[in-house]
Amino acid sequence: MRLVIARCSVDYTGRLNAHLPLATRLLVHKGDGSLLVHSDGGSYKPLNWMSPPCRLDVEIPDAESAAAGVLEHWRVTHAKSGDALLVRIYEVLHDTSHELGLDPGLQKDGVEADLQRLLAEQVDVIGDGLTLVRREYPTAIGPVDLLLRDPEGGTIAVEVKRRGDIDGVEQLTRYLELLGRDPHLAPVTGVFAAQEIKPQAKVLATDRGIRCVTLDYEGMKGIESGAPRLF
Repeated sequence: MRLVIARCSVDYTGRLNAHLPLATRLLVHKGDGSLLVHSDGGSYKPLNWMSPPCRLDVEIPDAESAAAGVLEHWRVTHAKSGDALLVRIYEVLHDTSHELGLDPGLQKDGVEADLQRLLAEQVDVIGDGLTLVRREYPTAIGPVDLLLRDPEGGTIAVEVKRRGDIDGVEQLTRYLELLGRDPHLAPVTGVFAAQEIKPQAKVLATDRGIRCVTLDYEGMKGIESGAPRLF
């Protein structure tokens, strides 16, 4: 990755035209060929950019540009669309290159696997007196996230989501229909558990006799969430 702080102007031509007048900016040229133009503001969003596949060519400015103080032109051309980004460099204040290596990618906290694991350890969040039968209970149409037993011997199938929508309710409904045919499991009821459940999903779940439980992920981890509580 190459990081250049320079006084520059930028012109984008192609499906749309855009112009950034002369100012001091950060130019980020990444290993994938992309170029991003940043100001000292706007958080993560660049003022302009060119995404790969693209190519950067450094050009010697013509006499007119050189007379105006331009040191060099950076021309970044998209390989498919032909869109072009022309950066006119007037002064370079900083120029460094760094080899970052292969990035392992973002590892998110609070994904469904984490919620499922925590809920398996704290089934009392679903109800009192429940016991865990198994995580990822296998069925012919896919695994049920959690299978629980209630004190009366009934079975509870739990579908765990970060954000619960109608598709999740439909998925749990199919599991309930299949599990309910097994005499060793019947009667089977369903619980739809998520950090956030959309109103439409709640309506559908209630109509189908499925109970909804909103999960406090921070609280389940033993971290005070800061959310107001009645007690």
